[in-house]
Amino acid sequence: MTDPTLLDRLSALETTTVSDALDFLGLEGATYGLRPLWDCPRVAGRASTIQLGPKQDAAPAVHLISPVIDAVSTDDRVLVIAGGPEGVSCWGDILANAAVSKQIRGSVIDGMSRDIEGSEVIGYPVYGRGITMISARNRIVQIASGTPVNMAGVTVEENDFVLADRCGTVFIPQGRAEEVIDLAERIARRQEGMAAAVRAGRSVAEVMHDKEFEAIRSK
Repeated sequence: MTDPTLLDRLSALETTTVSDALDFLGLEGATYGLRPLWDCPRVAGRASTIQLGPKQDAAPAVHLISPVIDAVSTDDRVLVIAGGPEGVSCWGDILANAAVSKQIRGSVIDGMSRDIEGSEVIGYPVYGRGITMISARNRIVQIASGTPVNMAGVTVEENDFVLADRCGTVFIPQGRAEEVIDLAERIARRQEGMAAAVRAGRSVAEVMHDKEFEAIRSK
């Protein structure tokens, strides 16, 4: 079970700050293009990974993602869904209702959603590449779950940490989460101080000099 304090601390941060922390530590995790598909709240949690792919035959199959939702037993999960093709949905309102019933925190899709109003009306956060009307049925299926997936160029493993807000989505390797969050909190404090210094009349060129950011490492 995840330490709730660590997730609470992550929830208080912004993706931009976590991205900076990952840069300082030489880690991948920041993505481009996985943005909120409605005006949804920030999401922080642990990844439940799902890999999708093309349907290869006409045989009836269990609907994609539904087995993973059924198996969720904790309240810290974010569905991290890879392999969605351009223009075809891999998320919809029935899945969103099921996810809410299992206390899942949100979905991040390297792909597209339809029925987005259905997710919005129940307050379920969905992040992804875009919105479509075209159904996944008979087009794509779930290939795997709980395995590493590629999300917009970043490899995400089961139980990695996830943070998504209006600027996009960032992933943190689970073994480095506390280190990244500690550094991100230091960066946030430093940036608040820099903004205050500019408001107080200090030169922005001086405040934003590289040496000011590098000083974060020693704090």
